[in-house]
Amino acid sequence: MKMEAIRELLSLGEGQSVEFRSDCQDIGVIGQAVCGFLNTSGGYVVCGVDERGTVIGVDAAGELVKSLEQGLQQGLSPGALVSVQVREVGGEELLVVEVPAGKDLPYAFENVIYLREGQTTRKADVEIIRDMVLRKQVEPDRWERRFSPADINEDLDREEVHSLVRAVSMRSWFRFRDSENPVMVLEDLAVSRYGRLTNAGDVLFGTNPAMRHPQVRVRAACFATGGADDTYQDMKPFEGPLVPVLEDLYSFILRNTPTVSHFGKSDLKRRDEPLYPPAAIREGLVNAFAHRDYSDFSGGVVVRVYSSRLEIWNSGKFPEGVTPDSLSSGHISVLRNPDIAHVLYLRGYMEKMGRGGVMIQRACTERGLPLPRWSEDGRGVTLTFFAPNVTTEVTTEVVQLLQVLDDEMSRRDLQNALGLRNSEHFRKAYLQPAIQEGLVEMTIPEKPRSSKQRYRITRKGRVLREGVHS
Repeated sequence: MKMEAIRELLSLGEGQSVEFRSDCQDIGVIGQAVCGFLNTSGGYVVCGVDERGTVIGVDAAGELVKSLEQGLQQGLSPGALVSVQVREVGGEELLVVEVPAGKDLPYAFENVIYLREGQTTRKADVEIIRDMVLRKQVEPDRWERRFSPADINEDLDREEVHSLVRAVSMRSWFRFRDSENPVMVLEDLAVSRYGRLTNAGDVLFGTNPAMRHPQVRVRAACFATGGADDTYQDMKPFEGPLVPVLEDLYSFILRNTPTVSHFGKSDLKRRDEPLYPPAAIREGLVNAFAHRDYSDFSGGVVVRVYSSRLEIWNSGKFPEGVTPDSLSSGHISVLRNPDIAHVLYLRGYMEKMGRGGVMIQRACTERGLPLPRWSEDGRGVTLTFFAPNVTTEVTTEVVQLLQVLDDEMSRRDLQNALGLRNSEHFRKAYLQPAIQEGLVEMTIPEKPRSSKQRYRITRKGRVLREGVHS
């Protein structure tokens, strides 16, 4: 099997740095590679593939996960979120170590700083280390690392800290100096320093962080049909520590989406399941909380449930190097808030990291749903899930628009192609419904009235158009 085929089977994405190793017995060598990836632009270490691309597997891979994670935790300084998972290829178990691009350079493994150059790992020289340190000194602290005005004695939700400790004890590889002391636990997680909570610590473990950071409030609404101007059926704001809010938001979505029934191929038992795959919804919510821009005081997380779709919006742009296409094919995880992401990982919420988009698409495809769509509007990123049978809700006018839309076209070009003279009729009957249903998108969404505005068909629109033609 070729290395490219293995990459594809593991959803590692194209052009990503990958080191293949036949085994994972030498934690020191793997730790050096991980350190090198952290200090550059991230990558993967895949154990169980020899230098010729033969999948030979790893014996007792599940048992090695904990020892490898623990060895990396103990050897890396500062601590970093590194995911170790067992994946199956060709009937053999592989160990995949996913390493994001580090935010706290320089990283060292067993007190030595390493770099990744091409396919090799080497020790960093003095000049490079000096450059890393100087850059770190001039870069501003990211929002999650700044001190919160919260009082660690008065504003700390100790039950949330205990919940984390219980979750970590089940994984059994992460070690706290004193799991009975909440302050020391938070220090070990880098969300508390000098007896004070950081903003990340407040968001994760504060009794009501929205009192100090209004932008962390979450809003959710359910509408009767497909338009945001409809009267909502259910609307609720959420406040509190991050994980309980995430769970309450997840419950809101399940409560406001219908249940569908499936019958197995080999039996007559009916299975009642939510309309959208629960694992995909949960992954979408986790990504929104982990990757949103918390420094945007007008930002947040917003969920909208319509009859034909589900939208999860979070403030902030796509991380550098991440595109809708890379989300669909796998990519190196780029963590905007690594401290928050680390806690979510320890609690079992971020297992997929850079492959979450692939998992979401796969879950929708297996359920027979249209492909989900990621889009950016200048203020935030939206993940949209689409209900099945959307063609029954699409008008003839919208179908006609999709049939003439080629590449990127201006409003005037579209009107001419349709033979329409009335601009207002075109906007209300053709263009606006197509955009609302996620079938057509603007090329400059942040400037909807721009003279350079063009319109293009979305993936959902292409699927619908092909279905009409077939």
